[in-house]
Amino acid sequence: MSTPDPQVERASKLDTSTISDALDRLGIASQCLDIKPRDPSFRMTGRAFTLLYGPVGKPAGTVGDYIDDVPPGSVIAIDNGGRENATVWGDILTEIAHRRGIAGTAIDGACRDIALALSLGYPVYSRSYSMRTGKDRVQLNATNIVVTIGGARLQPGDILRGDADGVVVIPREHELEVLVASEEIDRAEAAIRESVRAGMRLTDARKQVGYHQLQTKRS
Repeated sequence: MSTPDPQVERASKLDTSTISDALDRLGIASQCLDIKPRDPSFRMTGRAFTLLYGPVGKPAGTVGDYIDDVPPGSVIAIDNGGRENATVWGDILTEIAHRRGIAGTAIDGACRDIALALSLGYPVYSRSYSMRTGKDRVQLNATNIVVTIGGARLQPGDILRGDADGVVVIPREHELEVLVASEEIDRAEAAIRESVRAGMRLTDARKQVGYHQLQTKRS
């Protein structure tokens, strides 16, 4: 059994909107834009295992048999260059990843066979989905290198957090300050909701916690 990762556990308690606000405050552009869950109930948190795909060569390379090397608890992050005409994830990978305790998959591109992901509750986030295979169209070029997911730079070992709103990257070199800022924002927003429930006007509740400065970039 792997040792729990305290920073991953902290991130798992925060929603992506809160983390996004903290990233804005810190001037870190790590929101994975247009990468959406195949089901809004999906949640995932883990450190990234990255894969880079490219157009198929001649002779053709493979789409990869990497899945058995991915540590349990990781999020598989696939940079397929935003391609939506060739899928790089399907039911066999979903079944194995689910069985091995992988936390989820994020794809800058398309997936397929989403019915199994939905039935197993295995989190898959992608630009889109279709039936068209990536075999003989794209190939795996590299594993565990810097990739781009939804316009965000992602290094192996960075934390990826996904929920109904999408995916954010918490860069490893900034993860403590991102988590601290996120937790501060989370507490402030909880305090606003409690004050409003107790009868306070929203404008006063927001002023009380300095709401309008929570996401403002600080020098």
